[in-house]
Formats: sequence, C-alpha cells, structure tokens
Amino acid sequence: MARLGARAGALAVALGRFVVTVALTFGGLLAVTFFIGRVIPVDPVLAVVGDRAPEHVIERVRQEMGLNEPLYVQFGLYVGRALQGDFGTSVLTSNPVLDDIQKTFPATLELATVGIVIGAGLGIPLGVWAAVRRGGLADHAVRVMGLVGYSVPIFWLGLMALVLFYAKLGWVAGPGRIDVAFEYSVERVTGLLLVDAALAGEWEAFGNAFSHLVLPGSLLGYFSLAYISRMTRSFMLNELSQEYIVAARAKGLSETRIIWRHALRNAMVPLVTVVALSYAGLLEGSVLTETVFAWPGLGLYITNSLQNADMNAVLGGTLVVGAVFIGLNLLSDLLYRLLDPRTRPT
Repeated sequence: MARLGARAGALAVALGRFVVTVALTFGGLLAVTFFIGRVIPVDPVLAVVGDRAPEHVIERVRQEMGLNEPLYVQFGLYVGRALQGDFGTSVLTSNPVLDDIQKTFPATLELATVGIVIGAGLGIPLGVWAAVRRGGLADHAVRVMGLVGYSVPIFWLGLMALVLFYAKLGWVAGPGRIDVAFEYSVERVTGLLLVDAALAGEWEAFGNAFSHLVLPGSLLGYFSLAYISRMTRSFMLNELSQEYIVAARAKGLSETRIIWRHALRNAMVPLVTVVALSYAGLLEGSVLTETVFAWPGLGLYITNSLQNADMNAVLGGTLVVGAVFIGLNLLSDLLYRLLDPRTRPT
C-alpha cells in the first residue's frame, strides 16, 4: 500500500512538472512573439490606415488597438486575446488571423507529413544499412547523399526540380496545390486535399492534387532524410559496439535479428526524438519550399504577411508554429519515457 502511494506521489510530481513546463514554455513563447512584434520597426497602425492618413485618424486607431498603453498593459491584453484564440485581423486579407491560419495550416501539415513519411521511411533503413556496412561503398553513398541534402540550398533544389520534372519532362504538375479546374470540386472537410478528395470519391481531383504534392513533398522528404539517416547511422554504430551485441552474436543469433530486433530497437529510443523534431522543423521551416512551389500553406502566408507589414498575421502564425513545435517536443519526450523504462518515475 505504501509502495502504491509512493508511485502515485511520484506520478503526481511528474505530472505537475509537465504542466509547469508547458505553462512556462508557452508563456515564454507568448513573450518572445510579443516583444519581437514591438522591436520590429514597423508601425502596425500605419499598416492599417496607411502612411498618408491624417494624424487624428492615426491616434484614434492607435487608441483602439491599445498601442497607447504601457508595454506591460499591452502584453497583458495580448496574452488575454491569444489565450482566447484572438490574434487580431489580418491587414492583407481582412479576415481574422485565426481563420486564415485554419485555412492555410492544413496545406503545410499535408506537405510536412508527406515529407516526414519519406524522410523517416527511407532515412532509417538507409542509416541502418550504412552503419552495418561501415566504411563500405553503401556507407559512403549514404553519407554523400546526406551531405548533399545538408549543403545544397533547398530553394535551388526546388527550382531545378521544377525545371526538370515539370517544365522539361512533364512528369508532375507545377506550382500550386491543385489545378483551377478542380479547385471547387472537392468539399473541404479536413483541409487535407488528398483525404478530402478520397472521402468525396473525386479520384481525378485526388490524382491532380497528388501530382502537385509529390515534388515539394519529395524535396522536403530528401531534406529530412539527410538528417534522419545520419542520426540513425550514428545511433546504430553506438549500439553495435555495445557488449549485448557481442553476447547476442556469441549465442548464435542471426545477424538480421541482432540488427533489426535488438540494435535498432534500442536506437529507436533517441531516434523518436529526432524524427519528432524533424517533423516539427518541416512544419515551421518549409517557408522556402512553399514560396518556390506557390504552396498556399502557413509558411507562404507568414512570408506574404511580413512583406506587407501585416504583423498580426506574422505574430499569430509564429505563435501557432511555436505551439506546434512545443507540442511535438513534449510528445517526443512522452514517447521517450514509454520506450525507455529507465526514464519513468519510480
């Protein structure tokens, strides 16, 4: 009974730490986004009324937006509105920022998901293969592939891919998410075009959307593959040098079982964090890809808003991306604890 109470107490402490960590992290994110918005030399009032508006109009709008208040009061108002999902109105679209985010984020989610599926689905086996064949031709090939993925700018790869596979060969569709002919043929339920087209049975629209998605998705997949394969190789080399691997070989276990059921299983503990953070990086870092392919996602929305001094949209989008990154980071930490019993509270 005493042991059960001790375990319940340890679980309550761990849960309390988790809640405090989330609150502090999200509070820090709110503070950073707020003060960045105030440091940037862009007057949000002028972005609304224009630089030729009369002075009395500028002052009235400044008061309506609460920008005449002290900074700590502005921050309090900002936090209160943000916690209610109110990020203000976009100057560029005249819509509530949250509505714009709800329309654009599914496109980024769809693109990043395809990228991480390709990156993890190919990167992990390639990393394992390179570790097993250390110093061989396969190892060097995987390392060169990763080096190219790290070194070549992703926007340049995107442009070259468009020139080759779209303009020259015509294998895939061009920029955009779907052709105009299919734009309104699919009812938006989830916001994910492939899912919505499949649910509606619009297979021609599904094929068109897939044709638009395959090139930018593969590009992001290659970008994440370079990182995941490198980290997988590093983790596997560490595991293959452990004593339990020597013992397993001495027992006569097959090499396939040793590699995939023992070494990779232990390497998956830190690898889960790598994949989760790579996915978060694709969700927040696909700005250049979305710009090159005119992909109507959150990255392109934030970029266009920044170019038009639409700070409400910029800060709202940044806050959402940061919240997603925090969520995935916490999820990876939870999975880490589930996979590794040593990290669980006792």
